[in-house]
Amino acid sequence: MAEPIAGGGSTGASRYRRYDGGDPLAPPVDIAEALDAIGEDVMAGYSPERAMREFLRRGGQDQAGLDDLARRVAERRRELLQKNNLDGTLNEVRELLEKAVLEERKQLARDAMMDDGERAFREMRMQNLPDSPAAAVTELGDYDWTSREAREAFEQIKDLLGRELLDQRVAGMKQALENATDEDRAAINEMLSDLNDLLEKHAAGDDTQQDFDDFMAKHGQHFPENPQNIDELLDAMAQRAAAAQRMLNSMSAEQRAELMQLSAQAFGSPALMEQLDRLDMNLMNLRPGEDWDGSENFGEGGQGMGLGDGTGVLQDIADLDALAEQLAQSYGGARLDDIDLDKLAQQLGPEAAVDARTLQELEKALRDSGAMERGFDGELRLTPKAMRQLGKALLRDVAQKLSGRQGQRDLRQAGAAGDLSGATRSWEFGDTEPWDLPRTILNGVTRRSAGGDDRLLAIDDVEVAETEARTQAAVALCVDTSFSMAMDGRWVPMKQTALALHTLIGSRFRGDDLELIGFGRHAQTMRIEELTALDARWAKGTNLHHALLLANRHFRKHPNAQPVLLIVTDGEPTSHLESSGEVYFNYPPHPATIALAVRELDNARRLGAQTTFFRLGEDPGLARFIDSMARRVDGSVIAPEAGDLGAAVVGSYLGSRRGGRPGAGGSYGDFFGSRGFWAG
Repeated sequence: MAEPIAGGGSTGASRYRRYDGGDPLAPPVDIAEALDAIGEDVMAGYSPERAMREFLRRGGQDQAGLDDLARRVAERRRELLQKNNLDGTLNEVRELLEKAVLEERKQLARDAMMDDGERAFREMRMQNLPDSPAAAVTELGDYDWTSREAREAFEQIKDLLGRELLDQRVAGMKQALENATDEDRAAINEMLSDLNDLLEKHAAGDDTQQDFDDFMAKHGQHFPENPQNIDELLDAMAQRAAAAQRMLNSMSAEQRAELMQLSAQAFGSPALMEQLDRLDMNLMNLRPGEDWDGSENFGEGGQGMGLGDGTGVLQDIADLDALAEQLAQSYGGARLDDIDLDKLAQQLGPEAAVDARTLQELEKALRDSGAMERGFDGELRLTPKAMRQLGKALLRDVAQKLSGRQGQRDLRQAGAAGDLSGATRSWEFGDTEPWDLPRTILNGVTRRSAGGDDRLLAIDDVEVAETEARTQAAVALCVDTSFSMAMDGRWVPMKQTALALHTLIGSRFRGDDLELIGFGRHAQTMRIEELTALDARWAKGTNLHHALLLANRHFRKHPNAQPVLLIVTDGEPTSHLESSGEVYFNYPPHPATIALAVRELDNARRLGAQTTFFRLGEDPGLARFIDSMARRVDGSVIAPEAGDLGAAVVGSYLGSRRGGRPGAGGSYGDFFGSRGFWAG
């Protein structure tokens, strides 16, 4: 697939390049799954920033995460080291040398006109060559070959070494200079000399852009990267030269010695090595920050690499190391935009680049969607919008659990009485309630006056009239925030329960007043944002007395509402509030602590509260205590599993609004009835 870049004026011509943006028909990124995961991690005590990072690392159900990409980078790096070795050039030299010696011996054997003494001397020289290829090549440097094939093979050694050494500095030279003429080699020497002059002039601060342009006009065909200035040229060449040095560092001492000795034979002249040594020195001086001292441990088996190929592999490894750091996101100010998608596609394929680009878009969408914002302290927080989305997701889960207990499905229908409540809400798919026309028309007028589109009505303008027959309730949800709740894995379900109930009341029962009360060593009222972000508290203590004091205060503020008291706990009261305001703690529970909790529970009953205890855990002593407390106030006890806590609390709340005794006998399936509409 091609992508137009720019028009070509009146001719209509366009330039095209390969499209690299992934599936053009793919839907935009969906942040719903990410928000659910982030919300759960936030409830577990993570900061929103860390929770977002953790999701991006794990990925989603159908989306690879940073960890998966990092694993593939590590596997690719390991594969390059295991399947390659550094003997490629030496093996090629050895093979060409063996061919030259063999062809020379053949020629000596069949040359009947040669003097016998000369033949014996030459055969002895072939037979007594050193085992070291480098030493053998050096010794044969002045040998007058009698075989044409042998002479050509030996000249190939010099040609190979020159091309490999150049390929180490400028990619592609090995292929470009194959079968090169003397004029080609002279042109390369001239290019290296001009390049060194330019770099030395740059080091002195005397160069200009025109100097660079003149150099590229003359020698640009040797630089496929097409650098636009000397810094880009320096970066490209220094990275490859550093990789070449790391390859040399990775060799054994014997391998390095062989190559150093062979290098003098490159192109049959020391001039090339002089220019290359000068180039390496200039690059090291101008780019000292490159890794000139590193090395790698290559496998002994596998495929032998030439100097140029090995340098390319070392460059690939350097790119993989940079990608691993980018994917780790462990440095200050790290963003997914730091990931080099071009290098990722080059190393792992285009699919990996698409996965990374999707993660970048997801991170941007999370930051720009209004789901998270920075507070006055600079910390990232979930916004009320995000909390509502999380609450709706939790409510849907609760609805499935409740409906599953009766074999019913989600319903959207008017209340039994069908009376208008006076409240309205935005229309959602499946609603059968009548439209509230004044509110709907007003929404359309407001949208148009704010600069929206000119449509008379849009679907988002529609509001429906609620017809649920209901009474107002004052709800106090008291949740245990003691040490044992966190220790036994009930911390997150507790927060999810509070958020689900808060969302239900805020979206479907807006006339009700909910008070969230957390009680550990002492109790306090909390906003939903505070409770969901609450870290686990390791101070021991369960102050039910203080929680009931706050709940009763809430009930007294709403004398015309039906009080509903919901208590979630996994332990007996072990602390209470003294008259001085100090907290008293004792374990096992002190009789005074029990007496004060019972007194406030009696006060709640006198205020007319319908009370339900949600007992977590299997402790027999707790069960006896909770049962006796519930009987005292004609309340109910439910003992759900931690994962069912949300369904239990929401079901109890719905049942209490119908005027019954929710939860009697430990079941909460009976509360559901036909109230599934609230889960939409």
